[in-house]
Amino acid sequence: MNHCFHELKLKRIAIRVAAGNERSLSIPQRSGFKKEGCLEKSELLYDEYVDHYVFGLINET
Repeated sequence: MNHCFHELKLKRIAIRVAAGNERSLSIPQRSGFKKEGCLEKSELLYDEYVDHYVFGLINET
């Protein structure tokens, strides 16, 4: 995140995670990302469409 905000000068980072993937869901939650919403039926995964949660982090500096 330091690289994205300080070196690349990004204002915002977004992460999309499949709704049922508990291990991956913990990464943005531990890293201070805010849950912004859900994209329904966003990805075809193993012959089934799954929802994605969208997490965002904004550089306030």
